[in-house]
Parts: sequence; C-alpha cells; structure tokens
Amino acid sequence: MESSSLQFAATVRTLGGAARARGLVVPGFRSPPKVPGAERTVRKRPDGGSTVAVVVKGRPFQAVIADLIEGIVVANELPGAEATRVRTALWEAVVGGHGKAAA
Repeated sequence: MESSSLQFAATVRTLGGAARARGLVVPGFRSPPKVPGAERTVRKRPDGGSTVAVVVKGRPFQAVIADLIEGIVVANELPGAEATRVRTALWEAVVGGHGKAAA
C-alpha cells in the first residue's frame, strides 16, 4: 500500500500538470492546513499566488483529491460552467493517471 504522503505528492504532480495544460495557475500545495479544524484552506499570497492546504491523515483519499481539485478551481477564480469543466478534466487526469482514485 502506498503511503498517504507519496500518494499526496503523486496526485499533486498529476493535478499540477493537468491544470498547467489547461492554462491555469497552479497553486502551492501543503498538508495539513494551519487553521485548526479546517479540512481545506486556500490562502492568497501577496504575490498573487495561492496555497491550498488539505488534511490527508484519517480521511478517504477521494475526499483529499476533491479538496485539491476544488482548491485549484478557487485559486483560479473560475466561474460556473468553466469550473465544472475544469473539475471534470482534473478528475479524469487523476483517475487516468493513477487508476486508484476509486480505490
């Protein structure tokens, strides 16, 4: 079984590549969030970039993936239909890239 930190790193690489391929800004990723009790946070930096932080430990990895994807959508401030298209494309990248998203 793959460790959660290795799985997190591989998923972040996959999502970053897929986001970049769509012309999106790729935020930084970390775990866990600095905000106590939060499962996901998105922090905007003064330089215009963003950092997405998610809790990995003790959660289904599908929930972690969903939070990473939503973090990319929020960081790029994507509206309705575009956000839906990007979410779908990012999920497809993870499922196709790892084959383990549903495991």
